Amino acid sequence: MSDHASAFQHVPVMPEAVLTGLNLDKPQDARRFLDATVGGGGHSALILQRDDQIRLVALDQDAIALQAAREQLAEFGDRVTFHHTNFGEFQPGEQQFAGILADIGVSSAQLDTPERGFSFRQTAPLDMRMNQHQDLSAADIVNHWDETDLANLIYEYGEERLSRRIARKIVEQRPFQTTTELAEAIAYCVPKKYRYGRIHPATRTFQALRIAVNAELDVLKTFLAKAPDWLVPGGRLVIISFHSLEDRIVKYAFRQDDRLKIVTKKPLVATEAEVQANPRSRSAKLRVAEKVKPADH
Repeated sequence: MSDHASAFQHVPVMPEAVLTGLNLDKPQDARRFLDATVGGGGHSALILQRDDQIRLVALDQDAIALQAAREQLAEFGDRVTFHHTNFGEFQPGEQQFAGILADIGVSSAQLDTPERGFSFRQTAPLDMRMNQHQDLSAADIVNHWDETDLANLIYEYGEERLSRRIARKIVEQRPFQTTTELAEAIAYCVPKKYRYGRIHPATRTFQALRIAVNAELDVLKTFLAKAPDWLVPGGRLVIISFHSLEDRIVKYAFRQDDRLKIVTKKPLVATEAEVQANPRSRSAKLRVAEKVKPADH
């Protein structure tokens, strides 16, 4: 396994809640599941291990993640099929699923691979593309968008109160080539009291750039509009999100969709033991909805 693919061998978030949410122990004719964000294949392996009749479709827009999943799930042979696509563009054809899982947002492996440019912990190009075949990168936004559009982006997607100040500094100092250059510029333009807070002053701006580069919220909305049609009646949709913008979209979509009934009135969160084992799960919120049967309407 390549170094980059091996980086994707991370601990799956909230595994028991995922398996329970997908209703895997319920006897049903359809034993086909969709992992819409397969990553390193951790959740998929747990699903496939549950029952040797289960077949699984695995998606990821990140080619390195998909390669890692192929290697991780090789033991399951032709029970798994792989697609290099994002879940908003996926076309299942005639297939319907007993359960669909989406663990959305950036993965630990993407953050931990410096040259992908998702993190400012190490110097790297301003990239942030989950799909390395797309054109738009973080450098394009940082170095070419006008100040007002940058400020709006940082405010809306980063929920950053100092967005105008940060956008002004970016425009004054650009072009930026690396993650650390940008992070330092942001740190020095905010008031001193913000520089040494719990999170780095550039964190929200980097989140905003990543969301914009990958059109994450638009893709999520598209997926949530289509996914209920891919489920068999009684099938489950399980979504794990990692920040409030995503969770709000999921909550609203579940509430408004008359094809679904909500299973989790409030989002499930990781146990203390899970957070200890996998710190990334600290901010995870898991919501479950079920496809209504015709008689339920």
